[in-house]
Amino acid sequence: MSNKATSVGAGRQREVWFFVLQRLSAMVLAPLVVVHLGTMIYAIQDGLSAAEILSRTKGSYFWGTVYSAFVVAAAIHASIGLRTIIGEMTSLRVMLCDVLALLLGAMILVLGLRAVWAVI
Repeated sequence: MSNKATSVGAGRQREVWFFVLQRLSAMVLAPLVVVHLGTMIYAIQDGLSAAEILSRTKGSYFWGTVYSAFVVAAAIHASIGLRTIIGEMTSLRVMLCDVLALLLGAMILVLGLRAVWAVI
């Protein structure tokens, strides 16, 4: 088998893994979005302000874990999705699309976990 054929096979396998990772991250995100929205609707109906909500989450390892999982899943999901969009909408090389997606994912991860840290 030639190097080019091996390279094409490896590229396809990599794309399959990105597809699977994005779907798995969506499976994690979906229930977390429902929990988040349900909690916010419940809190707002009780008339809680943002400051009161934050005071209740302070020191809560449960909410810290929930929102940390949300941030990690969102970083994976968004970076893979934007990698695909950049690749389809531009003529950039695959490697550059990967680097841009990685940078975006890292930014989401760092900023998101920093926000979680501030809440807990």
